[in-house]
Formats: sequence, structure tokens, C-alpha cells
Amino acid sequence: MKRFSKLITSFFTAMAVLAVSATAFAAGEDASSSLLSAKAFAAVIAIGIAAGAGAIGMGMAISKSVEGIARQPEAESSIRTTLMLGLVFVETAIIYALVIAILVIFVL
Repeated sequence: MKRFSKLITSFFTAMAVLAVSATAFAAGEDASSSLLSAKAFAAVIAIGIAAGAGAIGMGMAISKSVEGIARQPEAESSIRTTLMLGLVFVETAIIYALVIAILVIFVL
């Protein structure tokens, strides 16, 4: 639990630093620059949350599959197949978040 608390604290600290830097860069600029920095900030948050959650999910899935293989070595091939399929789905969700972030920056 202590490790998770450190992770959450680090995440919110990084978001605060990004928010301060985005507003500092946009302080002396016109409205279009401020809008661009807001879009960039939104994209950073989207990718950060998606990648962080995906990494945590992948780590949990891998640890549970290793435990399952350790308990039942004869089921290794089916566990590995299911694990790879699950990891592909998680990675696809992260790639979708990347596409959405790129759309937010360049299209909206």
C-alpha cells in the first residue's frame, strides 16, 4: 500500500508541474497559444492515465500468470495464450488513448 501511495503522490506531483509549466508558457502569449497549451496538457493527462493504468494492469496480469504457471506447469501453454491475448487488449486501449490525444492536439 505504501508503494501505491508513493506512485499516486508522484503522479499528482508530475501533473502539478505540468500544469504550472503550461500556464507559465501561456502567460505572455495570445489566446491561440493558450489553447494549444491546454490541448497539450489534456493530451498529456490522457496518455499518462492510460499508460499508467495499462502498465499496472499488465503488471498484475503478468504476475498472476506466473503464479498460475508455477502452480500448474502443465497448463503453461493455455495460460500463456490467454495472457498474450489480454496484454494485446490492454495495449490496444493505450494505443486508442494515444490516437485520441493526437486528435485533440491536431484536429480540435
